[in-house]
Amino acid sequence: MSIAARSRVASTESEPGHRLSAKRVTGKSVWPRARRQRLLSLALQGGGSFGAFTWGVLDRLLEEETIAFDALSGTSAGAINAAILAHGLAEGGPSQAREALERVWKRISDAGPLAGFGIIAQPAVASAVNAAWELSTRFVSPYQLNPLGLNPLRELLAQEIDFERLRTSSPVRLLVAATRVKDGRLRLFRENEITLEALLASACLPLHHHAVEIDGESYWDGGYSANPPLRQLAIDSKARDILLVQVTPEEHQGVPQLSSNISRRVNQITFNGPLLREVEALADLCALCRKQMFFRSRLCRRLLRLRLHRLSAEDTVAGLDRASAVDLDWSFLAQLRDDGRAAAAQWLAGSFIRTRRFTSRGVAGPLP
Repeated sequence: MSIAARSRVASTESEPGHRLSAKRVTGKSVWPRARRQRLLSLALQGGGSFGAFTWGVLDRLLEEETIAFDALSGTSAGAINAAILAHGLAEGGPSQAREALERVWKRISDAGPLAGFGIIAQPAVASAVNAAWELSTRFVSPYQLNPLGLNPLRELLAQEIDFERLRTSSPVRLLVAATRVKDGRLRLFRENEITLEALLASACLPLHHHAVEIDGESYWDGGYSANPPLRQLAIDSKARDILLVQVTPEEHQGVPQLSSNISRRVNQITFNGPLLREVEALADLCALCRKQMFFRSRLCRRLLRLRLHRLSAEDTVAGLDRASAVDLDWSFLAQLRDDGRAAAAQWLAGSFIRTRRFTSRGVAGPLP
């Protein structure tokens, strides 16, 4: 059963009050929660350049004064979006976070395949270069193609994020996923553990980059084990509402026959698989909680009040299942951003802020 098929209608209420975790935040936050704000946690899927859709969603949510973020989980591009948002909030609040997200995505675009040649290519040329790059990774290992392990993201993230400040003063809780190469198991880095290496590990595609070593262990992209972490986010979250932002297409019409299309579809299935398992595991946990008719634990009571919402890029972006997740052309990223903003605005208007009941549009609903 697809994630969208789990949609249901549910009710909610505002949660007044002030919350800042002294355990997690060692200094005074520059972004305190107002009394009438509702808490929202976010699960941000990875998906290469499709993460620009998530950027748009975050950009719109940051404009909403009635929302405060509790916890964010992310993988790959989702983890980068989460870390930039958290750092921006710590630096100067929502406006600073919005500026940081735009700046980072512009720099990512500028660091695309043609950036080293100082070329601003037409979309057709950029598409051809991206296709050639994807093809080369199938035959040449990154240890051969890039023996020095150069990664443009390393310098970019080092310049954009003060990781010491993020670890000690993040106003939101973070969960960043990476996959341990040795046994394929999930490793979750919390906000007080997040380093430059942890973010690079979460976004480390093994056909593109060298494995990232942390404390003697090698890691690959978190999308192979949790994309994004959802069950642990639900357990940790103090919010009644979790918004899942899914950017990797889940459905595809017809059977692909060209090699490039087959490879793209295999990747889509591979990176959506962990998310489907996370949703099912969370549903199973809630089912066990329902069997506790008396003396339910605090965790079970919280889980049974949980509302899981979903915004999917494929519901908004035409032809996303045929697009390339390594396309860093600025016009493509800007369009994804605009589509993400529009999707978030529609969700806010119809499901979260201005109504007392959720609609099924864009909502995965309470877990069955």
